[in-house]
Amino acid sequence: MDIAEDALHDAVVVAADVWRRDGTPDKPGAWLTTVARNKALDRLRREAKRQPKEAEAFRLLTEPADVGDTSGDNRDDRLRLLFTCCHPALSPESQVALSLRIICGLSTVDIARVFVVPEATIGQRISRAKAKIAKAHIPYRVPEPHELPDRLRPVLATVYAVFTAGHHAPVGELDARVDLADEGIRLSRVLVELMPDEGECVGLLALTLATNARRRARLDSNGEIVLLADQDRSLWDTAAIAEASALVESVLRRGRPGAYQIQAAIACLHGSAPSYADTDLAQIAELYGLLERRWPTPIVRVNRAVAVAEVEGPRAGLDLLAELVGTPIERWHLYWSARADFQRRLGIYDEAADSYLHALECPSNDSDRRLLLRRLSEVRGEGAVRP
Repeated sequence: MDIAEDALHDAVVVAADVWRRDGTPDKPGAWLTTVARNKALDRLRREAKRQPKEAEAFRLLTEPADVGDTSGDNRDDRLRLLFTCCHPALSPESQVALSLRIICGLSTVDIARVFVVPEATIGQRISRAKAKIAKAHIPYRVPEPHELPDRLRPVLATVYAVFTAGHHAPVGELDARVDLADEGIRLSRVLVELMPDEGECVGLLALTLATNARRRARLDSNGEIVLLADQDRSLWDTAAIAEASALVESVLRRGRPGAYQIQAAIACLHGSAPSYADTDLAQIAELYGLLERRWPTPIVRVNRAVAVAEVEGPRAGLDLLAELVGTPIERWHLYWSARADFQRRLGIYDEAADSYLHALECPSNDSDRRLLLRRLSEVRGEGAVRP
């Protein structure tokens, strides 16, 4: 793995010089792969005494291969590599972190913000995973078909994380990495083709489609965030919502709803409603309750609280968040913005302002930060005019 990373780095350095002079090649990926392969070969040839792993790497590198050919029954090289990287000898958290960093190219900062953990924690997970692979001599090979189901869960988590980083960019503007959202949808489709009987694969595809369908309505003409209740639904991709809804209906008939299927059902309920007022918020709140029983995470609790607050009022939302006070989820800006919204609706403007300030202290992208600043200004103004 280290040899591959170093070789790719060398290839990128060469590309920066050659492409600037000669222009970008027709197949940049194939070009980089070929140069990286040659760089790795040069490095291995310089080694006077090769260890067994280096000799095996040399053998694999020297086997003939058309690096530009993506046809045949391989389905998708990146997906195959994700299954390879998600080795059961590693912890699930390490599998996902390593896959996102090595295979999908997300930065440590991106991964940390997607999972709401410190950047140092992600760095340690990746380092420990690499060390365990080296120490335990874990073979880096594509698993056999019968091994895929045991590796599916971390692969699904990785693909969803890629989509999430594209749909809601961890850094920069909200839509800075829409290419990752598209890649997440593409990988989800390939997963369904590969494992059509796995309900969670179908659920993930439906979830990404229904969520991405709102992309064009999430920002106004000035690039500022438009919340779901205020979005122009004529900008939504109705074809994608229809496809997602059909997928959800088909998979839920199997009677084994998983976390991605439930989230997809929630996204489709939002997407199929003609207006926010017509949205079946009570059913959405019930689905979030079911999701939390299946997948009891703090992020799910925050989302459930938002849904419940729409049905039962902001006090009910605050009550659901009470158990999270003092926990690591307080490093997530959307936790604090949810609290602030409930407090604002209850007329507790000083506390709402404090919550927005806490949110602004958390890592967030530039678009979210501007929205939080606007909300802070609004509650300070509302508090000033109240007796």
